[in-house]
Amino acid sequence: MCGILGYTGDKQASDILLAGLARLEYRGYDSAGIAVLDNGAVKVVKNKGRLTALEEKIKSGYDVAGNCGIGHTRWATHGEPSDLNAHPLWSDDMSVVAVHNGIVENYREIKNMLANHGYAFYSQTDTEAAVKLIDFYYKQEKDPLKAITKAIKVIEGSYCFVLLFRDFPGEVWGVRKDNPLIAGQGEGESFLASDVSAILQYTRQVYYLDNMDIVQLKKGVVRFFDTDGYAKPKDITTVTWDAQAAEKGGFEHFMMKEIHEQARAVKDTFGSVFHSGKIDLKESGLTDETMKGISQIYIIACGSAYHVGAAAQYIIEDLAKIPVRIEMASEFRYRNMPLIKDALAVIISQSGETADTLAAMRLAKSHGIKTMAIVNVVGSTIAREADNVFYTLAGPEISVATTKAYSAQLIACYVLAMELARVKGTITPTYYENLIGELQSLPEKIDSILDESVRLEEIAGRFVNARNAF
Repeated sequence: MCGILGYTGDKQASDILLAGLARLEYRGYDSAGIAVLDNGAVKVVKNKGRLTALEEKIKSGYDVAGNCGIGHTRWATHGEPSDLNAHPLWSDDMSVVAVHNGIVENYREIKNMLANHGYAFYSQTDTEAAVKLIDFYYKQEKDPLKAITKAIKVIEGSYCFVLLFRDFPGEVWGVRKDNPLIAGQGEGESFLASDVSAILQYTRQVYYLDNMDIVQLKKGVVRFFDTDGYAKPKDITTVTWDAQAAEKGGFEHFMMKEIHEQARAVKDTFGSVFHSGKIDLKESGLTDETMKGISQIYIIACGSAYHVGAAAQYIIEDLAKIPVRIEMASEFRYRNMPLIKDALAVIISQSGETADTLAAMRLAKSHGIKTMAIVNVVGSTIAREADNVFYTLAGPEISVATTKAYSAQLIACYVLAMELARVKGTITPTYYENLIGELQSLPEKIDSILDESVRLEEIAGRFVNARNAF
């Protein structure tokens, strides 16, 4: 749930960091902090509580001048919410400062090893152990890249780290494993963030990091390395969402805005595969020949996406007459169930970064099963690794309670069901055309329901204080 940010450029880093973290507040957090590197000095300000409290603390007289920095909003895992446990965390001499999302599973072993080399620990966090491990190797190598590559061969768990090295002014370093991290490139400035919405107001040119990618930021320069320290090429992506897409647009809450964006999300998602009067999934990579050979479907997802799958199970079996198993990703990973080779695994994830869903997809692929991802974030890890991708066009979903992304995922599943049925000849051409007409009419019907806001508020008022409902 934590939010992460890094910046280097010509602007005041603290302004960029605080603005970006504010855009990540929807993730939930219990503490916040920033670190700025300026003329060889590291300046850290952090506290338990809201970002507004951090801003007030800075205004009270903290010097955060500098053009290079990192920021974080923390949801406590190891160690209670407190000023001390808040990120950023640092090495004993402040030569390495870092923020971290994820879990360091072997932090106790790392702490014991470092204690034998004279390291002391001031927090209750697993992050501090990782930061000081990187510092341990940095003291040996005097090179950030070599220190990071050595440390990640020891660290177990899931993580993304964003780091400052005091002796390397103007540079921000990052590394990811199973936790999302993207890099942004602008004119004379560069960014790291856990979510693209944090940097959209500054740039739409982004790189999506793969697992175990290491990234170095300089002003307007982004470089990538593998775990052996060798440079690696990476394609840049232009994000089509504009900054205003992540704003409230006149609504009091993001959730209200996104409820009212459902018609547009449904229309755009269906429109992306409906051309010249017919559905065309070729862009997703799923051909008629492939669909003809599918005898079983596994739908794999977590949370709300799982409930999309539960609805899709009914519609696919009804229309296409193909047996469907809906699997919770976290359970699919650990079951020893027989898997059919000529099956299709449909992977549903709004972010394209859901850890259990990603692991389940990789398991399916390892068994030779073809995968199709239904995801909302272009260039996300699941989208990159799946054999086929159907992008929903919901735009950024800020509210934790899903609305438009859920509706767009349902439409994608309906389209898949219809195409499977068409290819296998289990529905008549007339019925197929009728279904297309129904899908085309959905956006207008959604809007007509939402237009009855007074009636909806009246219904909500009747149920808001109910302890049970049937």
